[in-house]
Amino acid sequence: MAEVVLETRDLVKYFPIMRGIVFKRRVGEVKAVDGVSITLHRGETLGVVGESGCGKSTLAKLLIGLERPTSGSIMVRGVDMARVRGAALRRARRNIQMVMQDPYTSLNPRMTVRDIVGEPFEIHPDVVPKNRRAARVAELIELVGLNPDHINRYPHQFSGGQRQRIGIARALALNPEIIICDEPVSALDVSIQAQVMNLLDNLQKELGLAYIFIAHDLSVVRHISDRVAVMYLGKVVETGDESQIYDHPTHPYTQALLSAVPVPDPTLRGLRDQIVLEGDVPSPANPPSGCRFRTRCWKAQEICAKEEPALVERPGSPHPSACHFAEERDVVHAAD
Repeated sequence: MAEVVLETRDLVKYFPIMRGIVFKRRVGEVKAVDGVSITLHRGETLGVVGESGCGKSTLAKLLIGLERPTSGSIMVRGVDMARVRGAALRRARRNIQMVMQDPYTSLNPRMTVRDIVGEPFEIHPDVVPKNRRAARVAELIELVGLNPDHINRYPHQFSGGQRQRIGIARALALNPEIIICDEPVSALDVSIQAQVMNLLDNLQKELGLAYIFIAHDLSVVRHISDRVAVMYLGKVVETGDESQIYDHPTHPYTQALLSAVPVPDPTLRGLRDQIVLEGDVPSPANPPSGCRFRTRCWKAQEICAKEEPALVERPGSPHPSACHFAEERDVVHAAD
């Protein structure tokens, strides 16, 4: 097993709900991330999937340091990023960078590619000598498949896929081990998505990068991930390697997600039992007691309202699943 480069333990992020115009008071809290523990090894990709609002992007912001956790730890190479401040935090953040979701808004339109990709060297001047920075920017641009002669152009002169490549080059500038990919292809055309995914795969093999790949598109996550964590309402409800999650899911929520994935082959559509979830996703400000998925689960029983299921292996689940009644369910895929 490769060495661990990132580990979170019981990571929590609550956002306060304030009321009042002049004298504001705290009346509640939104439990965006509530006790998430994940491990990332060198050179692997951990996919994080779930519905909108389940806490995926908040988790990404916590890992990169854009949000401070309410409690819990984020260990990167022995440094708890949830505890350090100032220069120590700045040094630790070199090792973990981010590729944003929207390439149209994540690049400063008033800066050239040279300035965008070279900006990390201004913040961390000891990474590359000043007289080598222009050459290093050109190397990074070429590494992501763009013409280094175009480094003096502005973002509006590039397509969406090219802009995302610029964002990837910027993320690579400080030679990180970990890259957080927050839905990096969701804003791109399908044909361009494949090109960017292949680029990320090639960079991982060449540089030994570890990815946390966040997406709501299950087919994209399966293509790139070694392991997968499924989130629901701020918690990880199932985790395992790619084949365990996609071929033999055990948590009812994971089974429902996979049953909703379109099957292109019409001859296979009748072989899959589609699971239709009733009701809406509960509010993260007032989650259900016990199992958070119980209000939409067809397996729910009395114990589900009283006792929150732990994320552990169970008799019906050879990989960790947060369900009292977890059991394997084979999934029919387009290639089956």
